[in-house]
Amino acid sequence: MNSTLILNSKIVNEGKVFEGDVLIRGAHIEKIGKDLQSVPVDQVIDANGKLLVPGAIDDQVHFREPGLTHKGNIFSESRAAVAGGITSFMEMPNTVPPTFTQQLLEEKYQIAAKNSLANYSFFIGASNDNLEEVLKTDIRKVCGLKIFMGSSTGNLLVDNEKTLEGFFSKFPSLIASHCEHEPTIRKNTEEFKNKYGEDVPIADHPLIRSEEACYQSSSFAVGLAKKHGTKLHILHISTAKELSLFDNSIPLAKKKITAEACIHHLWFNDKDYVRLGTKIKWNPAIKTEKDQLAILQAVIDNHIDVIATDHAPHTLEEKNNSYFKAPSGGPLVQHSLTAMLEFYRLGKISLEKIVEKMCHHPAILFRIENRGFIREGHFADLVLVDMNKPWTVDRSNILSKCGWSPFEGQAFHSSVEKTWVSGRLAFDQGKVIEGQSGQRLSFARA
Repeated sequence: MNSTLILNSKIVNEGKVFEGDVLIRGAHIEKIGKDLQSVPVDQVIDANGKLLVPGAIDDQVHFREPGLTHKGNIFSESRAAVAGGITSFMEMPNTVPPTFTQQLLEEKYQIAAKNSLANYSFFIGASNDNLEEVLKTDIRKVCGLKIFMGSSTGNLLVDNEKTLEGFFSKFPSLIASHCEHEPTIRKNTEEFKNKYGEDVPIADHPLIRSEEACYQSSSFAVGLAKKHGTKLHILHISTAKELSLFDNSIPLAKKKITAEACIHHLWFNDKDYVRLGTKIKWNPAIKTEKDQLAILQAVIDNHIDVIATDHAPHTLEEKNNSYFKAPSGGPLVQHSLTAMLEFYRLGKISLEKIVEKMCHHPAILFRIENRGFIREGHFADLVLVDMNKPWTVDRSNILSKCGWSPFEGQAFHSSVEKTWVSGRLAFDQGKVIEGQSGQRLSFARA
């Protein structure tokens, strides 16, 4: 059984920052303490005071496999993830074909078992006619149910109220929802088309996918969840107005209704459309600076529970199109942790809060077994960070298959130095270490 001893690290874990050593044996953390240098091991790493944090758990990614692999695949995007300090991901069902059946879901797991460098789980998707299939889901082995209550087409858009009532009243575990009110968006789209034709300015994206479209859908979802006692997790909150829907007065483990913030809504605002154009076209849209600042404050004060990426790569050729032809989404997994550490450097958020929202809280929210914390007996999902090693994002160091990033040209002051996934070293000083796969996540649910 391979063993590694990490000495002299600055551990950030469970609301504390402290100096210590960590012993990894096999896939697990065997001991946390001080002065462990006398323990016989296969490898000793002197951290020299660098940060040691739990591996980040990203609860919303789109890795594009199957069916859209010209944009990315589970192998390529998990490489980018471990390089960015993300050791576990939960992937969405809007692939081709959509993940509407248990068979299609299991096929994704089989791909990941062979190709994913990070730990993994996959959402089953809701459609207007697959409730009975969804109810076959083993909730101890699958992260949850994804419902697109907006920003989708065909059967992925679940807009039948009777169908939604069925999912909210019968699904026994977590429902993750994309909330935008499609009738409002269609009305706004028509108005802007009448004004501009096909050449709608990208800066008007947050006016088409408006604050009201987000709030109307989110508030409807919250109402359904309260009616049926559903465990509801609303993804990628983009407006200040929606924050009133969420409670910060009770511990996360007892919350029924929770919320997620994404890196792009924390980092960018509508002034950035001038510089970045369709590269920052996301659904829900990046909105005003007021919304941006309110979302960060909601992360800090626990109205928002987790930070994720909504990593959704497209090719540059696809993105470099007119407003209606350019798809929404972009690659973020490689840069999410370093982006949040930049906020720390600027005094906007603490290290403890970053780890809480990116590591601890996803584990608590989804009830992931033995991950998300630096604890004896837990899996050794760990990230060593050099807080004083600046670098600049450019095409030469981007690992996502699409080969670009909205962060191109951005100088970050910290670097991910090493990433361990279930005890194995998966990334080391700029190099992804291939040849071993991550593990399927399991969930402590009845």
